[in-house]
Amino acid sequence: MDKKLIGIDLGGTTAKIAILTKDGEIDEKWTIKTNIEDNGSKIVRDIGDSLNQKLTDLQIDNNEFYGIGMGTPGAVNYEKGTVKGAYNLNWVEEQNVTEDLSRITGLKVYLDNDANVAALGERWKGAGEGGANVVFVTLGTGVGGGIFAEGKILHGIKGAAGEIGHVTVEPKDGYDCTCGKKGCLETIASATGIVRVAKDLAKEFSGNSKLLDAIENDEEITAKLVFDLEREEDALAKLVVDKISFYLALALSHIGNMLNPEKIIIGGGVSAAGDALLTPVTNYFETMVFPAVRESTAISIATKGNDAGVIGAAWLALPTDEEE
Repeated sequence: MDKKLIGIDLGGTTAKIAILTKDGEIDEKWTIKTNIEDNGSKIVRDIGDSLNQKLTDLQIDNNEFYGIGMGTPGAVNYEKGTVKGAYNLNWVEEQNVTEDLSRITGLKVYLDNDANVAALGERWKGAGEGGANVVFVTLGTGVGGGIFAEGKILHGIKGAAGEIGHVTVEPKDGYDCTCGKKGCLETIASATGIVRVAKDLAKEFSGNSKLLDAIENDEEITAKLVFDLEREEDALAKLVVDKISFYLALALSHIGNMLNPEKIIIGGGVSAAGDALLTPVTNYFETMVFPAVRESTAISIATKGNDAGVIGAAWLALPTDEEE
């Protein structure tokens, strides 16, 4: 019988846990609340206890697993298996995640950044279709990313490879970013950035627009509302989508020209806009890239949604041919 994999996608609100087949199909999945009290000291223990209880309930022994893969926020030290600077978990100081979780569960643990494991999940079982060169861009509250190149995830010398949200797209008149730079992609193409762009463009817009009315009436403005109104041909919403699509395409064109991946996959909450986002971004992208890239690099929308993290995390625990 083929051994199974365990994938964990740790977030600031919940930890998603799944048991998967060697082929990346989810057999069981569940979530537990992330307890960030007491400097997040209970997080790893809670995950390990939940996992142990589930395996007991399912009457599955540890020897039926290759191991555990886990994605986490923060800066990961890949050699030591530690995490620090995950502020949404209250993990300011270094945490011995791999060592602690392995001790609690009795299983080997493999650790990576949460954006990287989402990229791995989409590359393995989603829109990446198993390609050897795939880039994942996630548009949510912020903008993150992961780069899978020549068959492996790229980390960089300090683990900062794939920080696509901090590609500079508007150096002169751009918005200030929380990273300390100006004009980062995150300030424009994230869910919060799209709202910021909408409110800025509304100041100079004079015409009929439901989006303008909503902004002037202090109603809640969301990225989803902008795209919904764009589909209704709302004039201001169309301007907003055009602007953010241009800057997103600009950042993606740099990636395309630099790496020439098979696929650039757009995920995260904003990607729910589907073709309303994909079409204008692709149109701009094709005017900005080298001809060979235009012919070979495709942009697509992610397909695995919230499961991408646990799937990609599980991939970390897959044995190589030599290990089997």
